[in-house]
Amino acid sequence: MNSSRIKWYLRRLEKMSASEVAWRLSDHGRKVVWVRHQVAAPTTAAPPRRSPAAHASWRRAPAVRRGFDAALDAGVLGTVAPEARRRVIAAADQILAGRFEVLGITRKDLEDPDWFFDPVTGRRAPQGDYCFRIDHRSEDVTGNVKQVWELSRMHHLTVLAAAFAFSGDERYARRVDRHLRSWWTQNPFLSGVHWTCGIEVGLRLIAWVWIRRLLDGWDQAPALFEDNEEALDQIWWHQRYLACFRSRGSSANNHVIAEAAGQLVASLAFDWFAESPKWAAQAAAVLEDELAKNTFPSGVNREMATDYHGFVAELGLVAAAEADLAGRPLSEDTWHLLCRMLDVVAATVDVRLRAPRQGDGDDGRALVLGPPDADRWAGLLCLGEAVFGAPDWWPAPEADAESTMLASMARRHPQPGRPERRPSHFDDAGLIIMRSSPDDGPEIWCRCDSGPHGFLSIAAHAHADALAVEVRHDGVEILADPGTYCYQGEPSWRSYFRSSLGHNTVEVAHRNQSESAGSTLWRRHAHSRLLGLDLGEDGEVSRWSAEHDGYSTLEPPVSHRRTVRLSTRGRRIDIVDQIETVGRHDVRMAFHLGPAVDAEMHGRSVRISWATGDGDDASAELLLPDLPSWRLVRGGTDPVLGWYSARFGEKQPTTTIVGEGTCHGREELETTLQFHS
Repeated sequence: MNSSRIKWYLRRLEKMSASEVAWRLSDHGRKVVWVRHQVAAPTTAAPPRRSPAAHASWRRAPAVRRGFDAALDAGVLGTVAPEARRRVIAAADQILAGRFEVLGITRKDLEDPDWFFDPVTGRRAPQGDYCFRIDHRSEDVTGNVKQVWELSRMHHLTVLAAAFAFSGDERYARRVDRHLRSWWTQNPFLSGVHWTCGIEVGLRLIAWVWIRRLLDGWDQAPALFEDNEEALDQIWWHQRYLACFRSRGSSANNHVIAEAAGQLVASLAFDWFAESPKWAAQAAAVLEDELAKNTFPSGVNREMATDYHGFVAELGLVAAAEADLAGRPLSEDTWHLLCRMLDVVAATVDVRLRAPRQGDGDDGRALVLGPPDADRWAGLLCLGEAVFGAPDWWPAPEADAESTMLASMARRHPQPGRPERRPSHFDDAGLIIMRSSPDDGPEIWCRCDSGPHGFLSIAAHAHADALAVEVRHDGVEILADPGTYCYQGEPSWRSYFRSSLGHNTVEVAHRNQSESAGSTLWRRHAHSRLLGLDLGEDGEVSRWSAEHDGYSTLEPPVSHRRTVRLSTRGRRIDIVDQIETVGRHDVRMAFHLGPAVDAEMHGRSVRISWATGDGDDASAELLLPDLPSWRLVRGGTDPVLGWYSARFGEKQPTTTIVGEGTCHGREELETTLQFHS
């Protein structure tokens, strides 16, 4: 192990409690011992170090029953909207042609995929090595491991299975059959990179259940699943793995939710083993407990990353619907929590149903039954309307295939005490949404951040974005959150996209507000505090004020306070930053424009313009604070500055407005964004 990896492990150790350290030592010992249970991959030159007797003892017991009882009710497929069915079949046809988009890369090798190939680096991840000896954090070892793992989440196969269910065309089913048998053969228990991470194991189980469900009308489906010893081995191995290796402590974020959801879905739908009832009960208990721990009372996910809010809500709803179908429902407290999570989505999306872009996002999905670019938020809202009912203030999107089928499995769970009008602030999460009145023209939408840095001691998916703002006009990003782009393998890009300078906030002394110790590890967290809110008669926020302590460790320390006001009739946003110190420090401010926005700078005035959804032109003026230097940067690489990532794995140049100066004493920096009629 090289010195950088040793330093990372030491920094990681600092963020663990004594009980977590003890558990991890025990977990490590178990992983060392379990090498004797490894089943050799067919391409491995030398067999794993295990005795034939140990291998024989690890073979699962015969299935106690056969048959699949978790099919959809007759007629459900016919309730899916024709346009939604058409989109599913069109996406499946692309997969049949060998093409499928995976994290910003269009794979063109899906007729017979290499499950270990990374198209980004061209490397091939280990296939025959014992999984717990593979350093999946090293790109030199695995390539871009997210790319390798993502294809094996089997989302392309759930799309093919859905296309078969809608069309009856056996070409889709036969391709699913071939890919599943290929994966099962090449990935025996504990061999290779696909066994290194529990979240991947859980998501595969969800995919397999839905593949079996959607292929129920195919006469070869039993031969592929319940009558197939290789399939039974894999399904049992996956569940045995999750029963023994679960994320805990500082890692118990969305990973543990995916692990528990996958275990619950599989143990209920594939209830073929003696352990199935026990696994189902354990998974349900873990899922309900961890969902509660991962969620603020308001319903906002504690990771402070909107994309993971959607991912966790999806996982919870998929598992809860499966439990309803099996007659083993989750508690009403959990259904109430899931309802609150969807109320948060409905309250925070803009007029085009686009959610905030706070924190990390890797486009993770619990279940994919349509094209890769399907609208997650619209699907969640449609499912929420079907299961919980929709208050008058909810948006009303069109249902997709996934939401329609999931809704058919779940009972109706109407929830009392829901908000009578759209919430505008979630104080426990520091999530504030300002928006203009519909009577005053196209929607001005503004998100302000005064919440915790992130979740648990490592805050894995947080960004150094205290007091950052996002602004949209009629759904067009004006002041944009640049996004995520990558997690590992490209450290300069990872650092930029989660830095303070990479957000619409203030950077002091060329340092982030929070201190990073790794690509998904923060050593020191900035703490934000809400100072005040002004609400209008309609309950919408018109003024927000907050501060953070991220620069209190500087010598001498610096305080940063920000106030944002929205004048809905004046079509104007005012931002006032107060920076105070007894010494002198360099200050940089950044305003990141959305990818659709053009900019012209005239002194401290920037004219910005963009095309509207109707093809017309719109514009605004950004009047900047009185700093000595302002410049426009677009697509810079040394250093990285002026970039936007619409989706994980994708990036494009965009314009960033950067101001530089110094603070001494008490500085007040005023910014005005005036939208034109």
